[in-house]
Amino acid sequence: MKLAINIGYSGAQMTLPLDHILECERLGYDSVWTAEAYGSDAVTPLAYIAAKTTRIKLGTAIMQIPGRTPAMCAMTMSTLDALSGGRALCGLGLSGPQVVEGWHGVPYGKPAARMREYVQILRKIWARDEPVTLQGKEYQLPYFGPGATGLGKPLKSILHGRQLPVYLATMGPMNIRTTAELADGWLPIWYSPQRMHLFRDDIEAGFARAGNGKSWKDWDIAAGCSVIVTDDVKGALATMKPQLALYLGGMGAREKNFHNEMARKYGYTEAAEKIQDLYLAGRKKEAEDAVPDELCDEMSLVGPVERIKERYRLWEDAGVTTMIIGSRQPQALELMAEITGANRLASS
Repeated sequence: MKLAINIGYSGAQMTLPLDHILECERLGYDSVWTAEAYGSDAVTPLAYIAAKTTRIKLGTAIMQIPGRTPAMCAMTMSTLDALSGGRALCGLGLSGPQVVEGWHGVPYGKPAARMREYVQILRKIWARDEPVTLQGKEYQLPYFGPGATGLGKPLKSILHGRQLPVYLATMGPMNIRTTAELADGWLPIWYSPQRMHLFRDDIEAGFARAGNGKSWKDWDIAAGCSVIVTDDVKGALATMKPQLALYLGGMGAREKNFHNEMARKYGYTEAAEKIQDLYLAGRKKEAEDAVPDELCDEMSLVGPVERIKERYRLWEDAGVTTMIIGSRQPQALELMAEITGANRLASS
């Protein structure tokens, strides 16, 4: 299993944990991932990190598909890849209606069609086989719709790059199938190795739809996991609850919250309803307290060293090939490098 870290997006101030990133590179971690919401973007930090590192790969987890045209995404990531010596990983996600329409000011449209066409255009641009054309439901190249001059022409990228690895952050069955069909990897949010059976059939259906012999060996599950070495398991689990309460309770509208739907899919329907009710009523602390310990525990590795080592096997058995570690604890980072053998690879 490969190891990675996710440094997320900014708060009110933009800072980068450079010492943390450099230590992870020294320990043999394979990649570092950034994020964006409606503050800092995902790519600019990676350009800075690229200049300060030599080996670690640079991934976006995630760039919001509605925030950039496919051509701008292809240009940006090819530029990063060229300047970093071929280290870019293109992670994409659809975001939700509140951010898409409220922040980016574009219609939410048909998200499944948008994701499929977006990846198709990226592949065409990076291939440079011919000038790019696509007449889809969400994207048209050239564009001849309302307001067009009629002068648009198919173009081919000036920059000679490569087919970058594409990762998609998806949650629903249809989009997971599309991910398995079109992408090189999957960025599942709130991943639990105990729930892999809920996704396996859709992933394999996507492989079959690819029609090129694609299988698990061609596939990277890059799953996030909080890791804390401690004797206080309950206390460690409590530190995860504010973020879970935010996403399950307030990240999206009551009638459209993908994160809340995932908790229900995992069997926590009653808790998911309660968290959302409390959070939307402004009772955030009570919403946090309502997050079950069991939900936090199955999506993390916390406790004494031996407990972490034992529970790590669940992640291996579930087929996770990249574990994106959520931790700033030096002991946790070193332990995971030891367990996976990343430190031995780094020194060889």
